[in-house]
Amino acid sequence: MTTSRPDRSGWRKSSRSGDNGACVEVSLAPDRVGVRDSKDVAGPVLRFPPGAWSAFAAAPPTGPTTAPANR
Repeated sequence: MTTSRPDRSGWRKSSRSGDNGACVEVSLAPDRVGVRDSKDVAGPVLRFPPGAWSAFAAAPPTGPTTAPANR
């Protein structure tokens, strides 16, 4: 995993995301997958090799299936 600044194209978030701003956006490229905070689009981007992202996305959830209450 590395971090970098985002480019401005190709970002998407889940259609199941709400409007609360607690989302991540994903950008797919042949050689990497970028992940960033939707509240800070100019902030850092986590970059993963495509195989690592595929393994993460295919893994079953292990934590709560509902969002935690705001504190």
